[in-house]
Amino acid sequence: MWLVVDLLLVGVFAVVGRLSHYGTLTVGGWWTTAWPFLAGTLAAWAVLMAAGREPAAVSSGVVVWLGALVGGMALRQVDSQGTATPFVVVATLVLGALLVLPRVGARLSARA
Repeated sequence: MWLVVDLLLVGVFAVVGRLSHYGTLTVGGWWTTAWPFLAGTLAAWAVLMAAGREPAAVSSGVVVWLGALVGGMALRQVDSQGTATPFVVVATLVLGALLVLPRVGARLSARA
């Protein structure tokens, strides 16, 4: 379940980014923005699975966040897409919120 949630939230990140910068959304434009971050997310999930980590754990959310961010930025660089400092800062904050906070919320609701 968490893999699907993470991929959907990274997809939402790309939608919001495209709409905020271009005002319109096409599948091709979305894919150009999304694929590096989706690939980074999948790479982080491979690490989680290889390590036998609990996907719902907050620490796993941190792993996914860092994988999506670092992997996404590295792939954007390889693909000659932008990695300007303001974009990296915004992506860091937004991906962190999207990929970690749902796990924090799930943890808190499980305790209640």
